[in-house]
Amino acid sequence: MSGYTLQFAQERLKLWLDAEAACATGQSYRIGGRQLERANLAEIREQINFWQNEVDRLSAGRSRGSRCIRPIPRDL
Repeated sequence: MSGYTLQFAQERLKLWLDAEAACATGQSYRIGGRQLERANLAEIREQINFWQNEVDRLSAGRSRGSRCIRPIPRDL
C-alpha cells in the first residue's frame, strides 16, 4: 500500500491541475532579467493521470499492488 492519504493525493492532483492551467497560459515567462520555462505539458498530464488514479483508488478503498497467485501443481 502506498503511503499516500486521500487528502494528500487530492492536494497533489490540484497542484498539477493548477500547473496545467498555468502552462496553458504561457510556456515561459520572464522575471527581471531571468527567463523561466514551465514543465513539459506531457509530463504535467502524466502526473495528473497518476494522481487522479490515486484519488480514485483511495476513494474506493482499494489497496495498491499486485495480487499473489499461487501455482496449482498438476500431474501430467
